[in-house]
Amino acid sequence: MTRVLVTGADGFIGSHLTEMLVAQGYQVKALTQYNSFNHWGWLENVACLKQIEILNGDVRDAHYCRTITKNVDIVFHLAALIAIPYSYVALDSYIDTNIKGTVNLCQAALENQVQRFIHTSTSEVYGTARYVPIDEKHPLQAQSPYSASKIASDAMAMSFYNAFNLPLTIARPFNTYGPRQSARAVIPTIITQIASGKKHIKLGDVTPTRDFNYVDDTCRSFIALAECAQAIGETVNIGSNYEISIGDTLAIIKALMHSDVEFTTDDQRLRPEKSEVFRLWCDNRKLVELTHFKPQVDIKEGLQRTINWLIQPENLKKYKADIYNV
Repeated sequence: MTRVLVTGADGFIGSHLTEMLVAQGYQVKALTQYNSFNHWGWLENVACLKQIEILNGDVRDAHYCRTITKNVDIVFHLAALIAIPYSYVALDSYIDTNIKGTVNLCQAALENQVQRFIHTSTSEVYGTARYVPIDEKHPLQAQSPYSASKIASDAMAMSFYNAFNLPLTIARPFNTYGPRQSARAVIPTIITQIASGKKHIKLGDVTPTRDFNYVDDTCRSFIALAECAQAIGETVNIGSNYEISIGDTLAIIKALMHSDVEFTTDDQRLRPEKSEVFRLWCDNRKLVELTHFKPQVDIKEGLQRTINWLIQPENLKKYKADIYNV
């Protein structure tokens, strides 16, 4: 049985990936961030909880990373700070977790002879598109401290492949959405405010475009890359090759939820002008060529699944619709 470690397993994508790996027969160790409440984030209520080994720790600790990567075949490294607004006010946290944490884990994986290392990047490293669709050769643009930290962590990760032959792949997902997504993201922000009975929804700029991907498709892509020897040493976009504006996404959600809400601009949700990424559209041809993978969930089906999950009372109560979550 293949032994895998998922860092950031308590988060949105990590929890879904953990479930999918278990379902496909992998032996999974799931790293959750240490806290005194012994809370395992989104893993708390997954059906496969008894089939995974829960670890509590922090990728910022190099010694701990060496311990948890022992006897592991594949590392899926998702642990990161990802909120863009928070990166404006907590720069050191992003450097410590995203950059130093990645170095710690790569070094540990190298020392423990891990067979495959999947490092998670983000489409934010591209900044506003200079051309579309965006392929892996697109220039990198640090338009936020968060994206800068991920550009640096990607470079450090790839250096371990080039300098030390760590069998590493950089997986670069575009905008993933679905059940369990953080309240700071636009899609759960919209759905939870409508579900909470709001008549006016507060939003930032709705003109930017994104390439939205349902979480199951993102997770399937991660696993496909881990199983593809030709992906070693490569950076690979994960996306649908479909572009839609935030405003049009809102309109779909509004229609699916049979809502008559009105949208208003909340200044605190606006990014600084030069920091806003106005256009993201994924060229996913490299992923398809390497793995023959194709997205299976279109935007309307994915949004309906997300709505169905979020409107459940036990799920909705986990979100604070009245508070802007950075």
